[in-house]
Amino acid sequence: MSLAAPEAPAAAGPLAELVGRATRLYEDLDLKAVSDWKAGDASRRAIGFLPVYVPREVIHAAGALPVGIMGGGDQIEIVRGDSYFQSYICHLPRSVIELAVSGRLNALDGFVFPSICDVIRNLSGMFKVLTADKWVHYLDLPQNFDRDGGGTFYRHELATIASGVSALTGIEVTDERLRASIRLYNDNRRALAELQALRVQSPWLVPATEYYLLLRASYLLPPESHTAMVRDYMRHSRDARRNAQDNIRVMVRGAFCEQPPLGLLRTLERAGCYLVDDDFVLGARFIPEPLPEDGDPWQALIDGFLYRSLPTASKYDVNATKEADIVRRARDVRADGVLLIAPSFCDPALLDQPMLARALEKAGIPCTSFKYAEDTGQFQVIREQAGTFADAIKLWGTT
Repeated sequence: MSLAAPEAPAAAGPLAELVGRATRLYEDLDLKAVSDWKAGDASRRAIGFLPVYVPREVIHAAGALPVGIMGGGDQIEIVRGDSYFQSYICHLPRSVIELAVSGRLNALDGFVFPSICDVIRNLSGMFKVLTADKWVHYLDLPQNFDRDGGGTFYRHELATIASGVSALTGIEVTDERLRASIRLYNDNRRALAELQALRVQSPWLVPATEYYLLLRASYLLPPESHTAMVRDYMRHSRDARRNAQDNIRVMVRGAFCEQPPLGLLRTLERAGCYLVDDDFVLGARFIPEPLPEDGDPWQALIDGFLYRSLPTASKYDVNATKEADIVRRARDVRADGVLLIAPSFCDPALLDQPMLARALEKAGIPCTSFKYAEDTGQFQVIREQAGTFADAIKLWGTT
């Protein structure tokens, strides 16, 4: 197992306060932050959405707060959730059901379920029964990536979401309001891109757990509040006295939906790995580049999804090449190796793994793979595997 250098000093002062706030948001399974936001105005509404991607700009333009539902992680014990699903699926939907039946999602006025797998489709149907008094929409994302085909279909889906949320808020999604929302989320995209650039340049200044907590905060805060939070973090992080460690640079792929527990991220860093790129909380940066802020805002969202969105196992684009994408990205972030990690029973991620591994091996980029669940509590085996991976790269430049 890797004998990595000691961990960088923990955050202190204003940086610690900011990380503490992000941690409290991460632990806020009862959505108190959402309830507090709604309490500011009796007309406010909040719409929950499941991973991976939904057009948050449309929800925001309709006057509602988009709230990401990422499961209960390792913070809740599943009592009733297991009775709704078979045992051979991923852990996420069972913990989401547990959140719903225990009343932890009561602050939400509606739900959007994007079409990423059969399990989420079934979960959408269950919510229509469990939350019959709330608006529930299954978002069919386009599988045709042609503007006239999939684009026309997606425009109809966007209009359906706008109509459904507007019925709750009484606010019509006009072109002007949608452009204003796009501007706010573009600011957020720019801030997250700057944070990612800092992470690639100096990963010891942006520990994986802190980066992840910042991404999770974007699913509970209004976009302008989250953008300010990210920029404050970068300012304080650059001033922090953190020194570089003798870690390798790794890229992570496969965690786009069910999220790894924080303990797993700490384990990887303690095993000698700097996480310089990943697909955690992918919906927060699924369209990484700013969208056009003039012209037809609906078309801007459509083209953003069709032509600018990141590659992922939950999206099949016949014109895209995931193999070339992962190799190119690994080289862009100067990764020494790639960790292909996936939740247990995640069909999209596990089906992609062999293809991605072959592409990396052909390109001469070391990689290794393992599985996890959002409530994983034992990390010794993973630490040994990651540590061996890091040691092999340090010693021989290969695994």
